[in-house]
Amino acid sequence: MSDREVSSRLPASRLATLLLVSVTAVWGSTFFLIRDLVAHVPSADFLTVRFAIAAVVMAVVFRRQTLALSRREVLIGVVLGVLYGLAQLLQTIGLEHTPASVSGFVTGTYVVLTPVFGALLLRDRVNRTTWLAVLLATAGLAVLSLRGLTVGYGEAVTLASAALYALHIVGLGRYSTAESATGLATVQAFVIAAVTLVAALPGGITLPATGGQWTSLLYMALIAGAVALWAQTWAQSHLPATRAAIVMTMEPVFATFFAVLLGGESLTTRMVAGGAMVLTAMYVVELLGRRSGPAGATAAEDRPAELLHHDV
Repeated sequence: MSDREVSSRLPASRLATLLLVSVTAVWGSTFFLIRDLVAHVPSADFLTVRFAIAAVVMAVVFRRQTLALSRREVLIGVVLGVLYGLAQLLQTIGLEHTPASVSGFVTGTYVVLTPVFGALLLRDRVNRTTWLAVLLATAGLAVLSLRGLTVGYGEAVTLASAALYALHIVGLGRYSTAESATGLATVQAFVIAAVTLVAALPGGITLPATGGQWTSLLYMALIAGAVALWAQTWAQSHLPATRAAIVMTMEPVFATFFAVLLGGESLTTRMVAGGAMVLTAMYVVELLGRRSGPAGATAAEDRPAELLHHDV
């Protein structure tokens, strides 16, 4: 079978969606691992070691692609890395002051903030079908996560992290390309490690103490870190930011799935209903939303022509 036949059977945007769903499954599998690990290793220390390992491995494996980045692409990677690193830290701080279920919902509001920021900052146009998917995904997150919501310090900090995640998604959707994705992801990993290191240094770096803790950390560094960061960057070079954000709301659905499967939690009606709503939102944006126009175009089609030519 020729490459052209494969491409016609599985368009780049469809492959990007499948890859992004796989990434959210990996992220969802880490929730109970992180919960156990941060009981022994401070959150900032864990994030620093995780992304430092990911960055070093990516630099070795993707050395040629990283060195091929133009100065402009390196700067884009630095800005995106700062956004993601700060979002990780703020989300962790928020978790210390609010229940995990509420934190999951508030963090998931990036699905609403992404099209808002895209419209305000980049003048992106979002069609009605996509807005319907945004509302469905948000409602599904609420059903899946919320057991009451009080707005306090923890919620405010977590909302700030959601805004940073949304900006990161918007930035990736606009500036990542299939050719630069690998190098761009590597730069981001180094910057994320540097940002979290600033937060970790005052108390010193605490490392995992047991083989099991190191195994968990290496899984989150290599699979949920290096591979997932590359996959998200590449996938968003083929998807509009809002569509990517809706697909990524599958993360709490997978987190619930793994909590039931491996974490000993019981399956509830709320879990089923909320997960079904998020799945429906993804169906709406992926199938019903495939039409001509900005919201249904690929990420590359949304970019100005000059952004599609770069030095690699």
